[in-house]
This record gives sequence, structure tokens and C-alpha cells, in this order.
Amino acid sequence: MNATTLPLPLPPLLASRASNQRATLSFSLSHSSTPLPNSKPFLRQLTPSAAMSSAALRSHSPSTQHHPLTELNDESDFESLLSPDGYISICGFGSLLSERSARSTFPDLLNFRVARLNGFRRVFAHVAPVFFERGIAKPETMEISSLSVEPCEGETLIVTVFEIRKSEIPDFIKREVEFRFLAVLPETLDGKPFDFPAVLCTRYSDEEFLNIRCKGSKEVYFQQYGRWNIDKIWRDDVFPCRVYLRHCVLAAKNLGDTAYDNFLDHTYLADRKTTIREYLATTGSGIMEEEPPESLKYRYGG
Repeated sequence: MNATTLPLPLPPLLASRASNQRATLSFSLSHSSTPLPNSKPFLRQLTPSAAMSSAALRSHSPSTQHHPLTELNDESDFESLLSPDGYISICGFGSLLSERSARSTFPDLLNFRVARLNGFRRVFAHVAPVFFERGIAKPETMEISSLSVEPCEGETLIVTVFEIRKSEIPDFIKREVEFRFLAVLPETLDGKPFDFPAVLCTRYSDEEFLNIRCKGSKEVYFQQYGRWNIDKIWRDDVFPCRVYLRHCVLAAKNLGDTAYDNFLDHTYLADRKTTIREYLATTGSGIMEEEPPESLKYRYGG
């Protein structure tokens, strides 16, 4: 089993976009063990080389908290989070706020529910090839970004949590391969910690993606990104894909006022200053009135 270690801050309690399966990419780092509640001893904490890289991550993550981030580096790390009946919990924060979207990706998921995750914020700061594949990216205006989350002291997210089978882990990894995977411990809306950790897809880095997931192969990188003229995944000069943003806002609204307001006020553009509420009232006005293409109305309908 592998692992990583970076004494990055995490909230007092540790806490996906559905896209096409991506093949040929490797999933492993090398890195040693901080067990979470009800999980086997399984990982190591993030090493200073771990990416956003540590310096970049620290710039968005205050150093006043005491819990280390716990990264999942291979399938055995994921399996260490399995419940006794062989299921693993997944956190949804974007399109997976929608149960319909979640079930389109994981038809047999169980126990879809709302939860709170402390110490993270949502950011539209990475490019998603799936938007190009589906014809909804707008490179001319840089409206090509999807969501990730990153540590941020003082922030709280309303997320969804659900369970998938052990057999679904490899496909989940391939589908979300551009992310860093963290084991986190969400809590109920009234503050009770969950019994088992959940997997959260968080900000990664271009360097790690190329060197680790693509094993340094620019050919593999090209298969995933280069064919769309994407030379940088994680960036601060992009804006939300309009169809995707509308879908996420509607999904949050369907969860109730608490989730809806949380999404609007705790989700940021890549500048990490402008909230989605502010964006939709200014530059992004009109997005919520735009219908998705007919072929995507169900998938991106909230």
C-alpha cells in the first residue's frame, strides 16, 4: 500500500463529476498511517511533494489546524475504507449533488443523503475534457471549467454522500483520474460525525497528473487533454462551463434552501474571490435561463 505526507490543515473532522471512463492512466503514488474512525490503518499523510504542490496548497489552506490530510493512492487505500458489507462512501459536491446524475453514473448506489463537510471550498478551477466531448465547452470565452474542492479553513460545504460497491472502485478511479483523492469524515447537518470515511475528489496538480497518472507520457496526456488543445488542467484563467454550472445550481436547489444557499455562497470562480451568487448576478447572468442541448437535458437538468 502506498501513501503521501503533508502536515496540511484539515477541519476538526476529516469529510464527481460523472464523466467518460478514461483508460490507460495509472493510479498509484508512493508514499505511510493515520487511521480514520472505523477504517483499517491504511495510509500515510501527504508528503511535501504532494500536489497542489504543498506550497500552493498551503497558500489556500491555513496552517492553524492540526489534522493531516489523508490521501488515497491506490485501490488498496480505497478498500481500507470499505464498510463490513463491502461498500465505500463517496462525497458529491457538483453534479453529484443530483441523485439523478449520481444514478446515471452509479445505477446501484445506496443511501443517497445530504451531509456537511467542514474545512473545504468549491472552486471552478480545472478544465474538463468531457465538456468538449459533449459540445458544451466554450473555449472562446474560457467557459470550460468544472468543479473541484480544496482545503480552506473556515469554509463549510453541504455535500451529498452515497455508497457504491467495492467492484465499482476501479471505474470510479479511472473516471475521476485528474483529481487527488482524500479520505474525509463528513457529518450530518446536526453535527454528528459519520460512522465511516468517504472519498472526496480534490484539487490535484498538472505536474503530478503528467508524472504519476500518465507516468510521464505526453502521449497519454494528449489522449486525455491535448487533443482538445488543453495544455494546462488546473488554472486560474477559466470560467464555469455554463451548462454544467446551471445543472449544479439546480441540483443544489433541489436539495433545499440550506444546500442551495451554501452552493451559491461557498463556491468560487478560479479567482477564489467571486462567489457563484455574485457571478450569476453579474457576468454570468442569463446562465440559469439557458436550456441544455436536447440530448443533454436529462443529464444536465438538475
